[in-house]
Amino acid sequence: MVVETLLGLIGAALAGAAGKGASDKVVLAITEKKSIARDVAAEFYHQASFGERMADKVAQIGGSWAFVISFGVVLAVWTLLNAVILPAAGRFDPYPFIFLNLLLSMLAAVQAPIIMMSQNRQTEKDRAESRHDYEVNLKAELEILTLHAKVDELHRMNAEQFAEIQRMISSRG
Repeated sequence: MVVETLLGLIGAALAGAAGKGASDKVVLAITEKKSIARDVAAEFYHQASFGERMADKVAQIGGSWAFVISFGVVLAVWTLLNAVILPAAGRFDPYPFIFLNLLLSMLAAVQAPIIMMSQNRQTEKDRAESRHDYEVNLKAELEILTLHAKVDELHRMNAEQFAEIQRMISSRG
């Protein structure tokens, strides 16, 4: 009875402060004694389209040291081939490396929006995880409050029983 009253008061207080959806979900989980914890990252991965997963992979690869080092090696080899190693007549992209500039520009034009898509998706995932963390923390806090209420009620009942036992002992003596 104390717990139900406490849940009602908490639900009413949260309806305005925390946002209706989160508080309703938490109060329902508490009253039904259900867990609200879930793996938000796994949900995001399974709901992602093929293009979104590809954008994540491109961002993961493009933002790695392996990519930076290997790209630096390719640029160095390209430059050495076209400036030093190949004879002047056999150079496929002589200095000032116009073809290389074209390839780099195309790579940047394609890679930048893909990485931005991945970053936007990561931001959405972070927001979802933050909302979920809030719900879990709120449920934990409310569970602690209900446990405090139960302990206080047990303490009150024990005090009453102790007082009754003392009265019975003192009336005998």
